[in-house]
Amino acid sequence: MIRFPFREKKAAQAAAYLLKKHSNEMYYLSLIKLLYLADRQALINRGLPITGDRLVSMDKGPVLSTVLDLLTMELEPGLDGQTWREYVSEPARWKVKGQKSEPEAGELSEYEIGILDGIDAEFGSMDRFALSRLLHDLPEWEDPHGSSRPIDPAEILRHAGKSPEEIAEIADRADQLAFMRKLLALK
Repeated sequence: MIRFPFREKKAAQAAAYLLKKHSNEMYYLSLIKLLYLADRQALINRGLPITGDRLVSMDKGPVLSTVLDLLTMELEPGLDGQTWREYVSEPARWKVKGQKSEPEAGELSEYEIGILDGIDAEFGSMDRFALSRLLHDLPEWEDPHGSSRPIDPAEILRHAGKSPEEIAEIADRADQLAFMRKLLALK
Protein backbone atom coordinates (compact mmCIF):
# COMPACT_ATOMS: atom_id res chain seq x y z
CA MET A 1 0.00 0.00 0.00
CA ILE A 2 1.40 3.39 -0.98
CA ARG A 3 1.29 5.84 1.95
CA PHE A 4 1.98 9.54 1.66
CA PRO A 5 2.51 11.71 4.74
CA PHE A 6 -0.63 13.62 5.71
CA ARG A 7 -0.27 17.39 5.91
CA GLU A 8 -2.98 18.86 8.11
CA LYS A 9 -2.26 22.52 7.37
CA LYS A 10 -2.21 21.91 3.63
CA ALA A 11 -5.48 19.95 3.86
CA ALA A 12 -7.02 22.75 5.93
CA GLN A 13 -5.90 25.39 3.43
CA ALA A 14 -7.27 23.35 0.51
CA ALA A 15 -10.61 23.02 2.35
CA ALA A 16 -10.66 26.76 3.15
CA TYR A 17 -9.86 27.56 -0.47
CA LEU A 18 -12.84 25.52 -1.67
CA LEU A 19 -15.09 26.96 1.04
CA LYS A 20 -14.19 30.50 -0.02
CA LYS A 21 -15.30 29.65 -3.57
CA HIS A 22 -18.71 28.71 -2.08
CA SER A 23 -19.32 31.85 0.02
CA ASN A 24 -17.43 30.24 2.93
CA GLU A 25 -20.07 27.58 3.58
CA MET A 26 -20.92 24.18 2.15
CA TYR A 27 -22.15 20.74 3.08
CA TYR A 28 -19.25 18.81 4.47
CA LEU A 29 -20.18 15.82 2.31
CA SER A 30 -19.56 17.99 -0.77
CA LEU A 31 -16.33 19.36 0.67
CA ILE A 32 -14.87 15.96 1.43
CA LYS A 33 -15.82 14.64 -2.03
CA LEU A 34 -14.23 17.63 -3.78
CA LEU A 35 -11.05 17.21 -1.71
CA TYR A 36 -10.99 13.49 -2.57
CA LEU A 37 -11.31 14.27 -6.29
CA ALA A 38 -8.57 16.89 -6.06
CA ASP A 39 -6.18 14.50 -4.28
CA ARG A 40 -7.02 11.80 -6.81
CA GLN A 41 -6.40 14.11 -9.78
CA ALA A 42 -3.09 15.37 -8.38
CA LEU A 43 -2.02 11.76 -7.74
CA ILE A 44 -2.80 10.76 -11.32
CA ASN A 45 -1.26 13.87 -12.88
CA ARG A 46 1.99 14.12 -10.93
CA GLY A 47 2.20 11.11 -8.65
CA LEU A 48 1.68 13.19 -5.52
CA PRO A 49 -1.67 14.03 -3.88
CA ILE A 50 -2.37 17.42 -2.34
CA THR A 51 -3.14 16.35 1.25
CA GLY A 52 -1.40 12.99 1.47
CA ASP A 53 -4.39 11.61 3.35
CA ARG A 54 -5.37 7.93 3.49
CA LEU A 55 -8.05 7.04 0.95
CA VAL A 56 -10.93 4.81 2.01
CA SER A 57 -14.13 3.43 0.53
CA MET A 58 -17.16 4.10 2.69
CA ASP A 59 -20.88 3.61 2.14
CA LYS A 60 -21.25 7.12 0.70
CA GLY A 61 -18.27 6.61 -1.62
CA PRO A 62 -14.55 7.23 -1.33
CA VAL A 63 -13.25 9.81 1.16
CA LEU A 64 -10.07 11.16 2.70
CA SER A 65 -9.95 9.36 6.05
CA THR A 66 -8.19 11.90 8.26
CA VAL A 67 -10.07 14.83 6.72
CA LEU A 68 -13.33 13.05 7.58
CA ASP A 69 -12.06 12.56 11.13
CA LEU A 70 -11.15 16.25 11.33
CA LEU A 71 -14.56 17.28 10.03
CA THR A 72 -16.37 15.14 12.57
CA MET A 73 -13.71 15.58 15.30
CA GLU A 74 -13.32 11.83 15.74
CA LEU A 75 -9.56 12.16 15.94
CA GLU A 76 -6.95 9.46 16.03
CA PRO A 77 -4.14 9.70 18.61
CA GLY A 78 -1.54 12.32 17.75
CA LEU A 79 -3.99 14.58 15.92
CA ASP A 80 -5.68 17.40 17.84
CA GLY A 81 -7.35 19.19 14.94
CA GLN A 82 -6.27 22.61 16.17
CA THR A 83 -4.75 23.62 12.82
CA TRP A 84 -7.82 22.35 10.97
CA ARG A 85 -10.17 24.37 13.20
CA GLU A 86 -8.24 27.56 12.38
CA TYR A 87 -9.60 27.18 8.84
CA VAL A 88 -12.78 25.09 9.02
CA SER A 89 -15.63 25.26 11.55
CA GLU A 90 -17.23 22.33 13.28
CA PRO A 91 -20.20 20.98 11.32
CA ALA A 92 -23.62 22.42 12.07
CA ARG A 93 -26.67 21.14 10.19
CA TRP A 94 -24.34 19.07 7.98
CA LYS A 95 -22.47 22.21 6.83
CA VAL A 96 -19.09 23.69 7.62
CA LYS A 97 -17.88 27.26 7.28
CA GLY A 98 -14.54 28.83 6.54
CA GLN A 99 -13.12 30.41 9.67
CA LYS A 100 -11.29 33.19 7.79
CA SER A 101 -12.68 35.59 5.24
CA GLU A 102 -9.30 35.62 3.48
CA PRO A 103 -7.62 32.28 4.30
CA GLU A 104 -3.98 32.01 3.40
CA ALA A 105 -3.02 29.31 0.92
CA GLY A 106 0.77 29.36 1.37
CA GLU A 107 1.01 25.58 1.68
CA LEU A 108 -0.63 25.14 -1.73
CA SER A 109 1.31 25.47 -4.96
CA GLU A 110 -0.14 27.27 -7.98
CA TYR A 111 -0.47 23.84 -9.59
CA GLU A 112 -2.52 22.52 -6.64
CA ILE A 113 -4.73 25.62 -6.68
CA GLY A 114 -5.29 24.92 -10.38
CA ILE A 115 -6.36 21.36 -9.55
CA LEU A 116 -8.77 22.63 -6.88
CA ASP A 117 -10.17 25.20 -9.32
CA GLY A 118 -10.64 22.55 -12.02
CA ILE A 119 -12.34 20.09 -9.69
CA ASP A 120 -14.60 22.81 -8.32
CA ALA A 121 -15.50 24.03 -11.81
CA GLU A 122 -16.44 20.51 -12.89
CA PHE A 123 -18.11 19.18 -9.75
CA GLY A 124 -18.58 22.04 -7.26
CA SER A 125 -22.12 22.91 -8.29
CA MET A 126 -23.40 19.33 -7.96
CA ASP A 127 -25.84 18.37 -5.24
CA ARG A 128 -23.96 16.59 -2.44
CA PHE A 129 -25.88 13.35 -2.89
CA ALA A 130 -25.42 13.35 -6.68
CA LEU A 131 -21.70 13.94 -6.12
CA SER A 132 -21.59 11.06 -3.67
CA ARG A 133 -23.35 8.76 -6.16
CA LEU A 134 -20.95 9.85 -8.92
CA LEU A 135 -17.95 8.83 -6.82
CA HIS A 136 -19.46 5.36 -6.41
CA ASP A 137 -18.67 4.92 -10.11
CA LEU A 138 -14.92 5.42 -9.63
CA PRO A 139 -13.09 2.15 -10.29
CA GLU A 140 -11.27 2.16 -6.93
CA TRP A 141 -14.47 2.29 -4.84
CA GLU A 142 -15.73 -0.99 -3.39
CA ASP A 143 -18.80 -1.26 -1.20
CA PRO A 144 -17.53 -1.68 2.38
CA HIS A 145 -20.99 -2.84 3.59
CA GLY A 146 -21.28 -0.46 6.53
CA SER A 147 -17.59 -0.25 7.36
CA SER A 148 -14.62 1.19 5.50
CA ARG A 149 -12.04 -0.29 3.17
CA PRO A 150 -8.61 1.21 2.45
CA ILE A 151 -7.93 2.29 -1.12
CA ASP A 152 -4.37 1.78 -2.29
CA PRO A 153 -3.26 4.77 -4.40
CA ALA A 154 -1.58 2.18 -6.66
CA GLU A 155 -5.07 0.98 -7.59
CA ILE A 156 -6.03 4.48 -8.79
CA LEU A 157 -2.78 4.75 -10.72
CA ARG A 158 -3.31 1.35 -12.39
CA HIS A 159 -6.81 2.35 -13.48
CA ALA A 160 -5.37 5.61 -14.83
CA GLY A 161 -3.01 3.63 -17.08
CA LYS A 162 0.24 4.06 -15.16
CA SER A 163 2.85 1.36 -15.74
CA PRO A 164 4.14 -0.86 -12.92
CA GLU A 165 7.45 1.03 -13.15
CA GLU A 166 5.72 4.41 -12.78
CA ILE A 167 3.74 3.11 -9.80
CA ALA A 168 6.90 1.75 -8.17
CA GLU A 169 8.60 5.13 -8.64
CA ILE A 170 5.64 6.90 -7.02
CA ALA A 171 5.70 4.41 -4.12
CA ASP A 172 9.42 5.09 -3.63
CA ARG A 173 8.77 8.84 -3.63
CA ALA A 174 6.04 8.38 -1.00
CA ASP A 175 8.45 6.37 1.19
CA GLN A 176 11.11 9.08 0.82
CA LEU A 177 8.63 11.80 1.77
CA ALA A 178 7.51 9.85 4.83
CA PHE A 179 11.14 9.30 5.87
CA MET A 180 11.93 13.01 5.47
CA ARG A 181 8.87 13.99 7.54
CA LYS A 182 10.01 11.65 10.33
CA LEU A 183 13.50 13.16 10.25
CA LEU A 184 12.11 16.69 10.43
CA ALA A 185 9.86 15.67 13.33
CA LEU A 186 12.91 14.53 15.30
CA LYS A 187 14.46 18.01 15.21
